[in-house]
Amino acid sequence: MDTQQSQQQAVVPAKPDVAITVPAEARLAVPAPASRACTWQVGDERIDYTATAGHIDVRGDTGALIGKMFAVSYIATGDAAPEGSAPRPVTFCYNGGPGSSSVPINFGGIGPRRVKTDGTNHLGAPATVEDNPATLLRQSDLVFLDALGTGYSSLAEGTDPATVWGVDGDADAFCRAIIGWLDANRRWDSPVYLFGESYGTIRNAVLMRLLGEKRVPLRGVVMLSALFDWVQTLPGEDLYFLGMLPTFAATARYFGRAGARVDEAAWFDDAMAFTEAVYAPALLRGDRLSAREKAQVARKISKVIGLPAELIERCNLRIDLDTFRRNLLADEGRVIGRLDTRFAAAAPLPLQDSTEFFAGEDAADDAVESAWTAAFRAFLHEIGYEGAPIYLAQNYGVVNRSWKWEHEEPGIGWAVPAPNVTYDIAVALKRNPTMRIAIMGGRYDAATTYWNVVHDISCLFLPAELKERISFYLYGCGHMAYVDEPTLEQMGLDLEAFYAAE
Repeated sequence: MDTQQSQQQAVVPAKPDVAITVPAEARLAVPAPASRACTWQVGDERIDYTATAGHIDVRGDTGALIGKMFAVSYIATGDAAPEGSAPRPVTFCYNGGPGSSSVPINFGGIGPRRVKTDGTNHLGAPATVEDNPATLLRQSDLVFLDALGTGYSSLAEGTDPATVWGVDGDADAFCRAIIGWLDANRRWDSPVYLFGESYGTIRNAVLMRLLGEKRVPLRGVVMLSALFDWVQTLPGEDLYFLGMLPTFAATARYFGRAGARVDEAAWFDDAMAFTEAVYAPALLRGDRLSAREKAQVARKISKVIGLPAELIERCNLRIDLDTFRRNLLADEGRVIGRLDTRFAAAAPLPLQDSTEFFAGEDAADDAVESAWTAAFRAFLHEIGYEGAPIYLAQNYGVVNRSWKWEHEEPGIGWAVPAPNVTYDIAVALKRNPTMRIAIMGGRYDAATTYWNVVHDISCLFLPAELKERISFYLYGCGHMAYVDEPTLEQMGLDLEAFYAAE
């Protein structure tokens, strides 16, 4: 995580990793694929499926190898895929970072197995692994892809990382891998879906357009914990502060610092309205607010987010995430999480005053990430895949720091240094008005805030018939929504309805 990102955090790692480099020849010596017949069963419902781990060649237009993308697929068999029936959908799934493998969304979220969570408590070792009652395998075959430079995915010798570690290069690599998988598995007749989380939603937006241009029709796209406009992450940008306020409000209510005796959903909705009716006009006026008006607004904000009005006024009404995380529970000696602000941990020592260090200390991440990776590695051994000792579950220290944020916005004609990929979404949807988009977010997600997503889509001014193709889902969870088991259950129901819709 770089210094700029740590100040105003969006899709950034929970911990800055040590940079890991592996010789090119070792990275390309990948093991043979491995498969095993498995069974998912919850109650009386049963799905037989084949789990396969292996690599997809990512090749350029001339056939030159760009890299090998690691993939784990779950393909239903038997009664779930009867011979002669309509082809089952196939969904390509991934996390973000940039620099994250797909382990969280696989073994934490929608795969056939998941690590059982325990509310906002840190998981012990070994964690309990169960057949996932809300797995998306019930609706679709699943392919989990690791971005090049993460997991077991490797760049080919001679490939310049700058060509794939960026908004456009990354989406191009995924486009080629998806086409390669469809071709190798003869699934061109299957309905195709994308499921991206966090930075994976930026990838989704660009992929929607690229796949359409490659004549790959999409049936649907799921955006979980989305970020579309990178401008909101830049220092001093008022869109950042506007997006944070409803999340701060929800968190203050959760810890009993505001919103007493108000329903969770109603409190968040009121904070969304307050952001637009009171907070946004005040920020737009800057120092043109009189001292009396500034103090009045600070007192109103204090009642919403639970911090002292004096602190809010001193910060010119602009409370960043680090300030909120440090101060909300300061009287208890605790700091709150970033990916899920309901998590809390003991505050760092006073001498540990590094902004970058603090931004990476996240109780929400610490509670689950190691358990997910251990369960995934055990599963690979179970199906007979013998990978290298080092699996780069997170490679933020290399990939994220090297990321090229410039993006060729469709219809703009030049590379934009801070991309807004909603324009890709609009172009893709206008070209293919039969696809559907599900946008899912959490009230306690301070990494990709819900207000910003709603705002970004509203600024596309889509015609009514296209707006109807986009559905919004809001849950009482954080960034990794599936950590929260009530949310996981509701997401499962919502995804079932989404996949059934025409």
